Amino acid sequence: MNIIFLHSNFPAQFRHLAAELVKDVNNRVVFCTARTEGEIPGVNKIVYVPSRKPHRETHHYVKPLEDAVLQGQAVYRELDKLKRDGFIPDVVYGHSGWGPSLFIKDIFPKSKLLCYFEWFYHASGSDVDFDPDEKLTLDDKLRIRIKNTPILIDLYTCDAGLCPTNWQKKQFPPEYHEKLNVLHDGIDTNYFTPNNRLELILPSINLNLSEAKEIVTYVSRGMEPYRGFPQFMEAVSLLQKRRKKCHVVIVGEDRVAYGRKMHEGKTYKQAMLEKYAFDLSRLHFTGRLPYSQYLQVLQASSVHVYLTRPFVLSWSMMEAMSAGCLVIASNTPPVKEIIQDSINGMLVDFFSPVQIVDKIEDALDASEKMISIRKRARETILEKYALTKLLPRHLQWIRNSITTTHS
Repeated sequence: MNIIFLHSNFPAQFRHLAAELVKDVNNRVVFCTARTEGEIPGVNKIVYVPSRKPHRETHHYVKPLEDAVLQGQAVYRELDKLKRDGFIPDVVYGHSGWGPSLFIKDIFPKSKLLCYFEWFYHASGSDVDFDPDEKLTLDDKLRIRIKNTPILIDLYTCDAGLCPTNWQKKQFPPEYHEKLNVLHDGIDTNYFTPNNRLELILPSINLNLSEAKEIVTYVSRGMEPYRGFPQFMEAVSLLQKRRKKCHVVIVGEDRVAYGRKMHEGKTYKQAMLEKYAFDLSRLHFTGRLPYSQYLQVLQASSVHVYLTRPFVLSWSMMEAMSAGCLVIASNTPPVKEIIQDSINGMLVDFFSPVQIVDKIEDALDASEKMISIRKRARETILEKYALTKLLPRHLQWIRNSITTTHS
C-alpha cells in the first residue's frame, strides 16, 4: 500500500499508524507536514511551507480559511513533485480543519481520502458558550460559522472520516454521520503503567519531591480557561491553606492552546499568581516535559485533576487513567463518555473550586479506599482504549477504505 499522512504537526495522531505501516516492506509511507523536527525511521517525511501568511487586510472571519488555502496549496506543490516521480497513493489520510487535505482530490482523484475529524465549531451548545461570564457577540457567532468552511469541504470531499469519541462525532452535521467512524487513537497502556512506589525526582528542572506524601497533579498543553486553569488555580490557593504538606505539580506551557488570550497582555498564569496567594515552595510549574518525565509525574500523583469545557478530550486524561491515577475531572460531556463518578474517577463542577478542593481532600484522606477507583480507571483504558486493541482496528479501517467508499 502507498499511503500519505497529512498533518501540520508531526507525528501527532498518526505516530503509531505510520510506525506500524512502515514495518511492512510492501508499504511506502509518506508524511507531509509543516513541522521540521522529528522523524520516524522508514517514513519519507516531506515538509511543506506556505508561500505566505494571510494578508493583514483579509476579513477576520476569512483569515483561518485563507491560511487553510495557503497550507493546501503548499501541500499540493509538494505532492505534485511526488506524483511526477511516479508515486500515486492508494490512501491519503489527513487531519481536517487546517487545510492540508483541501486539494487532495484535485491532485490524486482516484486515491481514497480519509480525514481525521476532531472538532466542528458551534456558537451554542458546546465550548464557546459554556462560560456564562463570556458573552458572545454577533460578530463571534458569524466568525464561528465561517470557521467551519475547510472542515465542511473535507466532509464533502473525503471518502470516509474518523472521530476519536462519540461526543466529538456528535458535533458534526448529522447529514455527514454516515461517513464518520468513531475510533480513538489508542493509549499506549504498556508505557503508561502504574508505579505506586515511584518518588518524583526530576533533576533536569531541579525538582525533588521524594519526601512529599501528597502530590496533586495537573497536565495541559497550555494554561487557559478551556482546560479550567483559572478554576484549578483558585482551588490550589484554597488547598494550600487546608493542607500544609501538599505539593502541586503543573505540567504545561505558559500559553493559550485553545480559546482567547487575555486582553491585558498577561498570561493566565501571571494573572492567577497575582490574584491568589500561594506558597510557591509547594507549587511547581514544570513547563513542557519529555514523555519519560511526564510519565513520572503521573506515576507519583496522589490525585490528578483534569478540567475541560465541552470540547476535544485530551489524551492526558486517559494517559493518567492508564497510569492508575485517581482522576478528579469536570462533569462535562467529553469526560462523562469515559469516567463514571466514583467508579473509575470522580466528577466535579467545572466552575466550583470549592468542590474541586473538597474532592481532592476526600481522595487524599481516603487513599486506601481510592485504590479500587484507580484500578478501574486503568481497566477502563485497557478494555476500551488500549493501543494494542485499537491500532489493528485503525489499520483495518484504512485497508478497508481501498475497497469500499464508506466505512
